[in-house]
Amino acid sequence: MQRRTLLKGAAVGGVVVLGAGFWALSSGAAPAALSLDGARRVLKDFEGKTLTSIEGWTPTEVFNHCAQSIEYSLDGYPELKPAWFRHSVGPAAFTVFSARGAMRHPLTEAIPGAAPLAEPASQDAALQRLQAAFERFAAHTGALEPHFAYGALDHQEYAQAHVMHLYNHLSLIRQA
Repeated sequence: MQRRTLLKGAAVGGVVVLGAGFWALSSGAAPAALSLDGARRVLKDFEGKTLTSIEGWTPTEVFNHCAQSIEYSLDGYPELKPAWFRHSVGPAAFTVFSARGAMRHPLTEAIPGAAPLAEPASQDAALQRLQAAFERFAAHTGALEPHFAYGALDHQEYAQAHVMHLYNHLSLIRQA
């Protein structure tokens, strides 16, 4: 009984913190529409350009990380947060991000259990990997795997999550 009370308390506390954090999210303009097409246009504009990161991961690592997230939504994440998290705090966080139309998360935090971000090693190849992941996701009509933190998302919710995730990471990427 004490464990259940503790878990409920943690979930409620998480919702309160997320609600308070809602207003702290940046309301800066997204680089394009919050859609798969918008994200694909942004990525297309990066082709052939030398990019740099003002902090944290390199553009290559960012592209590989975002590609991993999309690929895992189709193939399954290597590790999931506990079920209680994926049914309480995680969905609450996604609801906040979705309502705000923006995500804020630690920008050098790897997906739990994910492969290192070293492959492909070139910026151009990593960008192509990310573009291919978006294309594969857009064409996908079957079931999607649960998100490691948010839990079950439908195609539209996952599309929004992937685009917000990309845009959050792109906030640190600039043309050199």
